[in-house]
Amino acid sequence: MRDVSFGQYYPSNSFVHKCDPRTKILFLIVYIVAIFLAKDFYGLGACAAVFALIAICSGVPFKSLLRSVKAVLFLLLFTALLNLFFYKGETVLWQWWKITITQEAIFYTIFLASRLFLLVLGSSILTLTTSPVALTDGIESLLTPLKWVWFPVHELALIMSIALRFIPILTDETGRIMNAQKARGADFESGGLKERVKAVVPILIPLLISAFRRADELGDAMDARCYSGSKVRTKYKKLTFAWRDLIAFLLCAALLAGIILLRVYVPAII
Repeated sequence: MRDVSFGQYYPSNSFVHKCDPRTKILFLIVYIVAIFLAKDFYGLGACAAVFALIAICSGVPFKSLLRSVKAVLFLLLFTALLNLFFYKGETVLWQWWKITITQEAIFYTIFLASRLFLLVLGSSILTLTTSPVALTDGIESLLTPLKWVWFPVHELALIMSIALRFIPILTDETGRIMNAQKARGADFESGGLKERVKAVVPILIPLLISAFRRADELGDAMDARCYSGSKVRTKYKKLTFAWRDLIAFLLCAALLAGIILLRVYVPAII
């Protein structure tokens, strides 16, 4: 679990790290839209090229980016296998009982797996290059218009920030609990599925107790510092757009326009 990079911040002084968090959030939204608008490998290739450019400019090691895929690897493979066996096509390559594998199913499976792969990698860039505090400020700033309808924007942004911050903390806590259980003779690797599920129970109970204890300590710390929500609060660091954000917006617009043009004028090839 320590190899999971989602929710962890990679400190650096790169071009992407210096961009405004609001720009990175909006860029991620447009990037996700572009991935789902792509209907063939040409569109996914354009998204992959943009991601490669961002990854190079971020300075984040590629191993850290690949670790984010590890958390959803099972879901990715499971979805791909379902489409491989049940996607209907004309060119049949293999058939057994009610399971049929066609050439179109293979192409579509690769296409879907590539789409999910790029989606997870693109999302991980945001958390790896943006600190939880900056991410909270960016979300709160983007959702400011909702304050006119008395929506608790600040509280929502704070909850998301705390959730992201607790991911690596609970991951380390899980590792310590597992090591303690192994030292007492627990076995998490041998046996069937039923035995492994039973072995997880001694981990979940202390993990839940630890999570509630940390939440209680965090609440006491916030009360001790007279935290009162969004009432009369000022910002230590004010968010400002710079020339880097303009370049990011232009790249974002070029990606979305290119995907739309490919979708309209280029025949789909999957």
